[in-house]
Amino acid sequence: MPHASLQNLLYEKRAGIAYVMINRPQAMNALSHTALEELRSVMEDAQADSVVQGVIVTGAGDKAFVTGADISENASISAPDAQAFTRSGRLAFDLIEHLGKPVIAAMNGFTSGEGCELAMACTLRLAAAHVRFGGPEAKAFVRGFGGTQRLLRLVGKGRALQLILTGDTIDATEAHRNGLVNEIVDADQLIPRAEAILGRMAANTPICRIAEPL
Repeated sequence: MPHASLQNLLYEKRAGIAYVMINRPQAMNALSHTALEELRSVMEDAQADSVVQGVIVTGAGDKAFVTGADISENASISAPDAQAFTRSGRLAFDLIEHLGKPVIAAMNGFTSGEGCELAMACTLRLAAAHVRFGGPEAKAFVRGFGGTQRLLRLVGKGRALQLILTGDTIDATEAHRNGLVNEIVDADQLIPRAEAILGRMAANTPICRIAEPL
C-alpha cells in the first residue's frame, strides 16, 4: 500500500526509526477495518526496510492512544465481517509482536479494548501520567486479537483474570506497578524517550537486540 494512500495513519521514517501514528482523533483513534489493514501494511514496510531499526507507535492528539474498535463501523457488522475484522487484527498484532525489531508504544491518552491489545503487542510501553487503561465495559482490556495471553505474560495470571473479568479501569501508576507499563514519562517527552531507548538498543550488537517476545 503506497504511503500516500494512507487514510487513517501517518507514517514516516527518520534516522533508522519508523514513526506510526493512528490519525483518527475525531474518533478517539478507534481502529476501523481499514485502519488495521493500513497498520499491517506499514509494519510490513518497516520490517522489510533494513535501515529501520525500531518503530514508535502513538496516537494523534492528547486524548487517546487508541480507544478500541470503531463503534460506528461495528454497530451493524455482519458475522462474516466481524470474523474478518478479528482475523485482520490478529494478523496485524502478531506481526507487531514478531516484527524482529523493537516496537515502542508511546501512549498519550486513553487506552482501551484494541488499544490495550495494540500496546501489549509492542515490545515496550511508555505512558504519560494521565493515561488510563480499560473502560466500563466487560473485557475492556482484551478483545479477540490475542490479548488474553499477552496480558497474562505481562501482569501474571491472577491480575490478568481480575482485569479481564471486571473490566476495571486503571491509571498509569497502577499499570506501571502491575508491569503493564515500562515507564511513566511526561507527555511531551514520550517520543524523545522512545527515540532514546531505540538508540540504545541499536547500539547493541545484533545478537543482543530483541527478535522474538520473551
